[in-house]
Amino acid sequence: MKKITVISGKGGTGKTTLSANFSALAKNHVIADCDVDAPNMHLLLEPHVEKERNFSGGKIAVRDAEKCTDCGLCYEKCRFNAVNEDFSINPVKCEGCSVCAEVCPVDAIHMEAALTGQLYESQTKYAPMIHARLKAGAENSGKLVSEVRDKAEERAEKEGKDLVIVDGSPGIGCPVIASLNGVDMALIVTEPSKSGLSDLKRVVEMIEHFDLQSKVIINKYDLNEKMADKIEEFCNKHDLEVMARIPFSPVFVDLLREGKILVEEKKDSDIAKTIASLWNEIIDALN
Repeated sequence: MKKITVISGKGGTGKTTLSANFSALAKNHVIADCDVDAPNMHLLLEPHVEKERNFSGGKIAVRDAEKCTDCGLCYEKCRFNAVNEDFSINPVKCEGCSVCAEVCPVDAIHMEAALTGQLYESQTKYAPMIHARLKAGAENSGKLVSEVRDKAEERAEKEGKDLVIVDGSPGIGCPVIASLNGVDMALIVTEPSKSGLSDLKRVVEMIEHFDLQSKVIINKYDLNEKMADKIEEFCNKHDLEVMARIPFSPVFVDLLREGKILVEEKKDSDIAKTIASLWNEIIDALN
């Protein structure tokens, strides 16, 4: 079983759109949407949810008002201002550090698992899909990403799938690192802009640190061909193969607005053929 993670240094490069098209082209695979903070692959793949379970990424302080003697130690020691003046606890501000529970002399505060998101096992018309959503402002997105990836690999092994396609988060933070664990290839999608090149440099630094096989795709390259050339020069200096330069296409944008997959709806178009050819190259590189 092979594993690919599609990442980008910034949002808006077309990472998820390409991942969805790759998912439509792939055979005998499982899809994992590891962008748990702002998932949107489901908008294109329209998964039917088969299983849903709650995710707890941390703990939250709970006060027993009957035991509390209003000594004020919790209010005094909380660094996050999560304890109100009446000594009730604000669950939004609580960071789960448990200091209040430790200093309480009458054990009036205890820690409980906090519901921070949901994990879904679904089915699309292309393949099984594992995805999740973290609650707004919740912590431990990296832990939830690891659960999504692990569940996708478990599903692939159980059903004899050959491939796991992971749509990672933008940036280089903990969720991205979690989505890259144990993959066979990282596909970096970038765009021809100053911010695209700047964020690509950060991604490459991270990839080199983890010594991962990686390839680069320059999306919408013809919007700024000089910058696309600079990106390719940078990749050459770092021994990174630029697998494709994908042109900007209004057709792509129109179908995306309608929530449709390009390689399925316009399979005879030049842009669809470019993406299909790229996918074949990716599979050859994996094998």
